[in-house]
Amino acid sequence: MARALAPEISTWPDQKPQLIGSRCGQCEFVTFPAQDCCPKCGRAGMAEVLLPRTGTLVAWTVQGFPPGAPYAGPVGKEFVPFGVGLVELDGVVRVEGRLTESDSAAIEFGQSVELTMIPFATDADGEEIYTFAFAPA
Repeated sequence: MARALAPEISTWPDQKPQLIGSRCGQCEFVTFPAQDCCPKCGRAGMAEVLLPRTGTLVAWTVQGFPPGAPYAGPVGKEFVPFGVGLVELDGVVRVEGRLTESDSAAIEFGQSVELTMIPFATDADGEEIYTFAFAPA
């Protein structure tokens, strides 16, 4: 059975999963992932909020080598370069995440993207582990 790499950050396996962030009850600042205290005003009382599924790619690169720890994905000959982007989710919050596209000719600044879940690795029991990513919309 498939499972999420970090089940606490999204509503997956919902058919249209959303990332889970938090909003400050005092200053309305939004964070991802969810936090207990607001990094902007320092107050406690952050409330869980479901983030928009769509956004705009504001920065990106292609990760051409396995990241350092705590990366738990494929390495060595199993590693495949992947896109990484900074996505502004409909003006609410910026989220860094994988892109489903790794061909730099197919990635553009300002491109519309949508949240999806993709296979990330396989655990010791042969079960697939999924993570969130952004696909061209």
